[in-house]
Amino acid sequence: MKIKFLLMLTCFVFLLNACSKDDNEAADTLETPIANAPKDVNDNGFKAKWNYVSNSKSYLLDVSTSADFTTFISNYNAKEVTDLNEVVAGLTGGTQYYYRVRAKNETEISGYSNVISVVTTGSSGIPEDPAFLKVKANKLASPFFIGMSIKASQLTNGSPYDIILKNEFSSISAEYEMKMDKISTASGVYDWTVADKIVAYGNDNGINVHGHALVWHNAVPQWLKDFSGTDAEFAAEVKKYITAVVTHYAGKVKSWDVVNEAVDDSGAMRNTIFLQRMGPNYVKDCFQWARDAANAAGDTSLLLFYNDYATSANTAKQNKVFSLVDDLKAGNVIDGIGFQMHNTYLSPTKAQIEADLNKAVSRGLKIHVSELDIQVNQFNDISSFTNERRLAQKEKYKEMVKIYNALPTANKYALTIWGMKDNESWIPFNAELGHPGNDWPLLYDSNFAIKSSHTGFLEGLD
Repeated sequence: MKIKFLLMLTCFVFLLNACSKDDNEAADTLETPIANAPKDVNDNGFKAKWNYVSNSKSYLLDVSTSADFTTFISNYNAKEVTDLNEVVAGLTGGTQYYYRVRAKNETEISGYSNVISVVTTGSSGIPEDPAFLKVKANKLASPFFIGMSIKASQLTNGSPYDIILKNEFSSISAEYEMKMDKISTASGVYDWTVADKIVAYGNDNGINVHGHALVWHNAVPQWLKDFSGTDAEFAAEVKKYITAVVTHYAGKVKSWDVVNEAVDDSGAMRNTIFLQRMGPNYVKDCFQWARDAANAAGDTSLLLFYNDYATSANTAKQNKVFSLVDDLKAGNVIDGIGFQMHNTYLSPTKAQIEADLNKAVSRGLKIHVSELDIQVNQFNDISSFTNERRLAQKEKYKEMVKIYNALPTANKYALTIWGMKDNESWIPFNAELGHPGNDWPLLYDSNFAIKSSHTGFLEGLD
């Protein structure tokens, strides 16, 4: 009996010790810490902060200028800290940094925390790259046009606009002065004055001229809106206009957006006056008339584009656009697609843009990033152009240019910025976007000074 009792007691002690060991091992397992937003951000540094982790005796802090921590700030590669915060000093002003932490208990180390982004205040003091965009693009193995949208009033010889255009850009698109309501004053009556000035400026200075746009629902002249003839007669008026414009600029305008924004955001054909009066084949008709006019004028190298916006993140719209384009390609009347790319610093993603453009590549079409700008205040959450948004915009421009530069040579045409100066962009003043107010979407500030976005564009050409 005594022996049996001793055996039972021994087993009990063994089990107790085993449970105690398991409990201690569980207690020693370190949780992953949570990093918090920084405090006291200044020109030279900030205070990194994180939450307490049970059983940790210290924390390992990493600080980097890259989100993937491929490089580290000196002395901040797993720097051991015994507190729940650390003053990170000796940094550069106006610069993007990232930090993360791990908990440590002797030899045991936890996983990495979340990554915190912080931009120091002030200026980095590093000047923006002053290299000219088209000069760098022309040195590429497969160069392409660097474009800018312009107004005729900006083309005065010796003006800041003129100097920048001649130095930096190899293509121009009229922002609005070559659209139907600006040229067509009545049936068969045309005012070429302003459009001729734009085309002559490009031709005289060796700058490619892209025509924008022959047919757009927001640029219908009043006389055509009020046209009381039959639908067939309405179509004949549109054909007459397209034929006249393409013929007038044969050999002078190298490419045209034939139809602009024919698909709405739901993925259906936009219910425009052209659809209503000319039927569902009106887009193909317009392309055929443009092609016929060019051929009749001996301009057999004219490139014809379909142009639209927001296809990268809108699958329904993207599918409809490519269905439309496939029909045009089957008719041998289209050469390329214009992707407007009125993007934000957050969207669309790199993968979305690449998937969109690759659909055009697979169809053997030329690609024109036709109206590029990058909003940084789409939520109206900032009242001034912050360093964080400046750097985010720079990276988004760099990303877009790298994506375009990586396209096959045969598919490249032009990458066009939609406007020169931030204060003259259409974006801050467009109520349809739902965020009227401040924004800084372009490559130059209100004083014609290059921005970090310009440097990002250049870096994208590397």
